[in-house]
Amino acid sequence: MIDLVNQINATHRELGTAPLTGGGDGRSLLLRRTYDATVEDVWDACTDPGRLARWLAPVEGDLRPGGSYQLQGNAGGEILRCEAPALLRVTWSMGEGMATEVELRLAPSGGDRTALELEHTAPAEVVDEMVRQFGPGGTIGIGGGWDLALLGLFMHLGAAAFDPATWPGTAEAKAFEVRSCEAWGAVVQAAWGTSDEDRAAAVAFATGQFAPE
Repeated sequence: MIDLVNQINATHRELGTAPLTGGGDGRSLLLRRTYDATVEDVWDACTDPGRLARWLAPVEGDLRPGGSYQLQGNAGGEILRCEAPALLRVTWSMGEGMATEVELRLAPSGGDRTALELEHTAPAEVVDEMVRQFGPGGTIGIGGGWDLALLGLFMHLGAAAFDPATWPGTAEAKAFEVRSCEAWGAVVQAAWGTSDEDRAAAVAFATGQFAPE
């Protein structure tokens, strides 16, 4: 069993803006946490195909700058930048869905610890239109998905038993997902000034727990 509260509190979450590689403004989700592992170890865990399969998903492709990748059952895209062991930037798309960008940044954080930042950016006009149509639930759900990924990385680096193919379906994972979406709901509410009712509805949407009419 993991300590759900400590794991939720281990990650800093925020919404912001970031430029897109091709130009233009983007809306971004930013996650930041520290791992008890060296920068080289965390970088290897995030870029070595054999290790990625043990905490995120199997990956295929031409894994170098300018090449493309595909995570099994997940996103794929192009590798835009790869500067070991500090920076990885890729496009991130689910099938024919909206093209977005993910940037991973690593830096030493005292001793053998590593500060990790993950920023997921999408075109501002697309995000704004989705929010107008569907509210903040999608944003909260995306943040929750990244929380699950960073938890998987934590367990992998700590040599804990973890199977990315089966663990997300467990009761423990569902409990973590709800807490994660609640944490993102607070971030969205602070950033967008949404009401308590809108926040609760968005969290329910993001966790698949639709409120009865």
